[in-house]
Amino acid sequence: MGASLGSGPAYDDDGEDGGAYRPVTDINITPMVDVMLVLLIIFMVAAPLMVAGVPVDLPKTSAVKLGQPQKPMVVTLTPEGTLQVREEFIPRAQMVERLRALRAAEGDVVVYVRADKKQAYGEVMEVLGKVGEAGYGRVSLLAQPVGAAREAPLPTVQPTPKTP
Repeated sequence: MGASLGSGPAYDDDGEDGGAYRPVTDINITPMVDVMLVLLIIFMVAAPLMVAGVPVDLPKTSAVKLGQPQKPMVVTLTPEGTLQVREEFIPRAQMVERLRALRAAEGDVVVYVRADKKQAYGEVMEVLGKVGEAGYGRVSLLAQPVGAAREAPLPTVQPTPKTP
């Protein structure tokens, strides 16, 4: 049994009604497209209604709302050996007091310590010790993954000396 791909008449070409019947093998795409468009519209209308969820009466609580995310606490040991807390350069002698003041104002946050690879291990450990002395319990060391693009260097702003 073969099927023709043409859209000829359902009867033989000789025009007689008594001839052999040939089935129409053309696929009519128009009704299928109409059904698909109707289904698309139904789903587009129904999808937002399904997201609404079930109405629930939530209980009241006296818990404090979470505040806005704070700026990360980053302590940097520059290649020159100066200390920087966030964007502020500070002397080593004032580091513990400054970190305690920030901890009192913002709470116990994660402190990220970055140090130039040229700095000695002992210098980095001294900074870590001072961060712990200030009361921070969560400290992370920042490093650059092998093969990653080098981060833009920090601006080399020299600390301005305070005049008495």
